[in-house]
Amino acid sequence: MKKLFPIILSCIILSAISLQAQSLYDVNTITTVDLVYFDANWDALMDANYGTDFRVLATATINGVVFDSVGVKYKGNSSYSANQAKNPFTIKLDYVKVNQDYNGYTLLKFSNVFKDPSFVREVLAYEIMRKYTTASLSNFANVTMQGSLVGLFTSIEAVDDNFTKQHYYTKNLPLFKGEFINSPPASGCPAGQNKTWEYLGTDTTCYSRQYEIESSYGWNELKNFTDTFNNYPNFMEDVVYVDRHLWTMAHQNLTVNLDAAHNMGHNYYIYKDATQRFNNIIWDLNECFGVFSMIVGSPPSPPLTTTQLQQFDPYFQSTNANMPIMKKVMDIARYRKMYTAHLKTILAENFANGWYVTRANQLQTIIDSYVNADPNKFYTYNDFQNNITTTISGSIGIQQLMDARATYINSLTDFQYPQPTISNITNNPSTPAAYDTVNFTCTITNANYAYLGYRFSNGKIFNKVELFDDGIHNDGASGDGTYGAQIILATTNTQYYIYAENNNIGIFSPERAEYEFYTLSVVGDLVINELAASNGTIQADQNGEFDDWIELYNNTSAPIALDGYHLSDASSNLSKWTFPNGTTINANGFLMVWADNDTTQTGLHANFKLSASGEAIYLTDTALSLLDETTFGAQTTDVTWGRYPNGTGSFIAMNPTYSYNNSNWPISVDELSKEETDFNIYPNPANESIIIQLNSTETQTLYIYTILGNLVYQSEINQATFQLNVTDWANGIYLVKTKNKVKKLVLR
Repeated sequence: MKKLFPIILSCIILSAISLQAQSLYDVNTITTVDLVYFDANWDALMDANYGTDFRVLATATINGVVFDSVGVKYKGNSSYSANQAKNPFTIKLDYVKVNQDYNGYTLLKFSNVFKDPSFVREVLAYEIMRKYTTASLSNFANVTMQGSLVGLFTSIEAVDDNFTKQHYYTKNLPLFKGEFINSPPASGCPAGQNKTWEYLGTDTTCYSRQYEIESSYGWNELKNFTDTFNNYPNFMEDVVYVDRHLWTMAHQNLTVNLDAAHNMGHNYYIYKDATQRFNNIIWDLNECFGVFSMIVGSPPSPPLTTTQLQQFDPYFQSTNANMPIMKKVMDIARYRKMYTAHLKTILAENFANGWYVTRANQLQTIIDSYVNADPNKFYTYNDFQNNITTTISGSIGIQQLMDARATYINSLTDFQYPQPTISNITNNPSTPAAYDTVNFTCTITNANYAYLGYRFSNGKIFNKVELFDDGIHNDGASGDGTYGAQIILATTNTQYYIYAENNNIGIFSPERAEYEFYTLSVVGDLVINELAASNGTIQADQNGEFDDWIELYNNTSAPIALDGYHLSDASSNLSKWTFPNGTTINANGFLMVWADNDTTQTGLHANFKLSASGEAIYLTDTALSLLDETTFGAQTTDVTWGRYPNGTGSFIAMNPTYSYNNSNWPISVDELSKEETDFNIYPNPANESIIIQLNSTETQTLYIYTILGNLVYQSEINQATFQLNVTDWANGIYLVKTKNKVKKLVLR
């Protein structure tokens, strides 16, 4: 979950950092996978057991880390064939050895870049989607099996318990994969083509034709969801996260992804989170940007022409009763306006400005040599070089599609309407305390309706209170364009955004809401101050074990008794671990809790572990009132996640300060955006030379520091690509800094 306030990107002095496992989904680094199978007949075994749960045992070496007795099997539908050497596959790291994982990931999925001469469609589409809603991480992996190079794959984060814990702060709740089975329905069940998210009646067996269950239960929940979604539209937001769904469908239609839920009835997941809402989760984007070009029907359409793809309806299926997944939402006028606003945002931020072409070329530069060396790619290296701009073997060029598409969509009537404007957002008091009454005001023009969305915790539903143009009351008075609303704060930060609309279209502030939001800080007496989700060498517990830990801090000048207080990593179970009676945190003091799921040890040991791939942590009092929480993403070994300034500041990645005041890096810059980047470094890690690729040729100064803050290189750069020989540099971690970005470089 992203927060839209300036985050100080901390640059820290580290005495030791474990390099045993680079980030699994760093798009600027090629993941290396080497599989050595126990059985010489491995390929025939996986072919014979395709479509089952059977896995072949192997030793996997991933980015130099060895995993014993993993389970491997082929996956895919049209992308799999027993007659080809390069098949999509999955690795289950904990298939035999329980708790064997790579930075928290246990299931790894690799796609074989089927039907994509450019090699970048899937990774590019996921990167765009992650700006607006939850979607899998993705990058590229070079794979060898039995010592022979198989080729370059895309590596896509699995949608599993690890994914739901990171993004929805829960796991083991109802999870389904949309997968329409083209076979006769069971007796008494509706026949005919798939109508994605349709209500199929009270017999839950009817739903197995359209969904594969990925959880231990949930068929009744799925039935009830489709019933409400189809038959009780006024309660739609009670059963589906509508805003995330709108972002997803806008992305699908804009990128002409027809191998998807609203056309094919597959390639998506739905997950019911702790708010009791199902979430639409995008999946399998290898045929987006117009590669799959047929509209399903009876009979299906012939392949769409280039012009038809470029002018594809951005409201596709909005009037089709056979596709409730789209039509039922678009039937509601406000949701349609929101959908159009989201379309305009995606279009403006990625396509109308040409960003996607620059990014596609950057991705191709990263993988160029690997594609050239791939012995089993489905297209030639020349095809790879040309498919961004040119149609290759029926796969339309990405730029050929999207440049014309951006022009076409912006010419449509719905995209010509003037949007409202939202500005001058303020709150009074400006620095509130817990339980204060706060007045929010803003200036809105060209609107006839507006609301403030707010919540006090990640993973909760945004409450919506109407904004009135006379301040806070709906008394019919006409104001001067200053809209206002009043809310009472809780003990934690308030996350909020504003939406406004007129008769034709809406707008959000920030424009990426609800995924992004503004934050009004409320610092409590007792806070989560720092945590280590990947403790390699920072601090051992009394048994000599380098386990995860959580640090609390008391912001007051008096001790606080913690009898009956709780820590948890699950929003659906806030009382997961209870502090023992007699636990006290000293005035302006620290208290350390080991998150190692080993309550038999002496001291404070919680009954859960932290996930290095990211999750949320909650601190509650005896009444389960939320005192503090923090949400973190993938963690680097021996880099902690903590408040700066100590006790009161925002969370940043930082130098470990176990049971001590938190400190910041010697170099600090504003992190302008988590998704956008000023420059890329590759290869990274490196050992001979590096290439630094900037997004512009504007002259700027490049600095490179050691992790201790010593300047080792400085140069004026005025070119888009810059190569630097680092053969004689010492191995270790360096910090590469431009005007407003800093990145980590690893030399080995």
